[in-house]
Amino acid sequence: MNQTARTRPGGSERALSEAYDTALLDLDGVVYAGGEAIAYAVESLGAAREGGMHLAYVTNNAARTPQTVAEHLTRLGVPAEPSDVITSAQAVARLISEQLPAGSRVLVIGAEGLRVALRERGLVPVESADDDPAAVVQGYGGPDMPWSRLMEASYAVARGLPWFASNTDLTIPSGRGIAPGNGAAVEVVRIATGATPQVAGKPLPPMHRETVLRTGAERPLVVGDRLDTDIEGAHVGGVDSLLVLTGVTTAAQLVAARPEHRPTYVAEDLRGLLEPQPEVEPVGDDGFRCGGWTASVDGDALVLAGEGEPVDGLRALCAAAWTAAGDGVCELDSGKVVARLGL
Repeated sequence: MNQTARTRPGGSERALSEAYDTALLDLDGVVYAGGEAIAYAVESLGAAREGGMHLAYVTNNAARTPQTVAEHLTRLGVPAEPSDVITSAQAVARLISEQLPAGSRVLVIGAEGLRVALRERGLVPVESADDDPAAVVQGYGGPDMPWSRLMEASYAVARGLPWFASNTDLTIPSGRGIAPGNGAAVEVVRIATGATPQVAGKPLPPMHRETVLRTGAERPLVVGDRLDTDIEGAHVGGVDSLLVLTGVTTAAQLVAARPEHRPTYVAEDLRGLLEPQPEVEPVGDDGFRCGGWTASVDGDALVLAGEGEPVDGLRALCAAAWTAAGDGVCELDSGKVVARLGL
């Protein structure tokens, strides 16, 4: 894999749905939020599928089973089978099964998705630290998970049992805003015990391996809304990525992204799958043009000139900022100029 830092978003003469055989789509913040479809998601995914692109749904949310997720997607108008869904519960269950013998008891702090995934790997879910578990696994348990479950995990981990986490996303998007994710709950147990879990979900290799094993994708495109999971996971796996601005990542955060958080492509929403991606072209010594916009660096600030599609302006700004930052983090003042785009 080429580890050279990306200095500008990429371009594609063909629609991304034609250039890649499989879209590895995150769910929360990409396809839906708060259980409801995000604008343009249903129509865009339908058109991509009709054009021959395989759609797979890759989620760090370990709460629901692939069956439940597929049924939800189908109700929203995105037909899916359980085999189309890959969860961090499946990835962490495989990770545990490679370290424990079949039939081992595992204390589950989470929801049904974890229990089903463990049983598929020949492991036995239990509910108490006093049920003689051989390990502890922690995943998102939904908004109503009681505090007593975190206490149960802490008791078991403090006894020295191996501790696994499906994922460590600190936040999740919801219909009412950004809410605490499984990573926040993992931090509670970490603080109580001083221990550190083995983590399976994005952006770490166990999740990428699980996805490749289950989809068989040859030219995959990771599609996500998070820099620290979706885009970094694509970077770790050596595959291209598309960031959509329908979830937790803001335009300002994208401009300031670290090298491993810089996506190959950027789009406002999933309509980006159906479109060619414009080239970002150098202009002069330190400027970049995309569409009707030109971005450059002036001292400690970014400068944006022109007009046109806001996302083109964002692409140009990313090129200017990422080039200035190189292998580091962009520390240029970009707040006002990014706000001008209204993204």
